[in-house]
Amino acid sequence: MTYKKLTITVPESVYKGLYKVVGKRNISRFLANLARPHVITSEQELRKGYQEMANDTQREQEAQEWSENLIQDAYDEKR
Repeated sequence: MTYKKLTITVPESVYKGLYKVVGKRNISRFLANLARPHVITSEQELRKGYQEMANDTQREQEAQEWSENLIQDAYDEKR
C-alpha cells in the first residue's frame, strides 16, 4: 500500500485523547482505519484494504495488545 502524508488540525483535547488511547506511533493508522470505510467506495478496493490489514502481522499484534490493555484497564478501575 502506498502512503501519503497528511497534516490535519484537531482540537487539543482530541489530540491528547488520541495520544493517550491510541499511542503516539499509532495515530495515523488508527485514523486511516477509521476513515477507510467512509472514503473507499469500491468493494474490490475495500476487500483489498481489509486483506492488506489482515496480512499485516505487526498491526494485528498491536491491535491485540491494545485490546488486552483496554480490558486490563477496565479490570483495574476502582469501583
